[in-house]
Amino acid sequence: QEQLVESGGGLVQSGGSLRLSCVASGNIFEAYDMGWYRQAPGAQRELVAIIRSNNSTNYADSVKGRFTISRDNAKNTVYLEMNSLKPEDKGVYYCNADLGVIGEDWGKGTLVTVSS
Repeated sequence: QEQLVESGGGLVQSGGSLRLSCVASGNIFEAYDMGWYRQAPGAQRELVAIIRSNNSTNYADSVKGRFTISRDNAKNTVYLEMNSLKPEDKGVYYCNADLGVIGEDWGKGTLVTVSS
């Protein structure tokens, strides 16, 4: 099991940028697919971006060209660089670790607020 701790959320104006970080506690971080999800008030949690153990990435259509997911295996950290933020990007952003057959783990989330 992984303990995941997110940071980097906050209040930003529309068009601004934030970088989220998620630090994992385990010893085989590089073997996991890591993802960022978000949940807006009253909405379901949705996938924002994923980076696999082979460094391939996928993004939600709504964030393509604006968000970049990356990982630093030496630091057990996954990042989400968010640019050109829009009010509809607001929500709680959660880090996810896909542990394969073991299951998955979630962080507690970090709040992103975008003012118009």
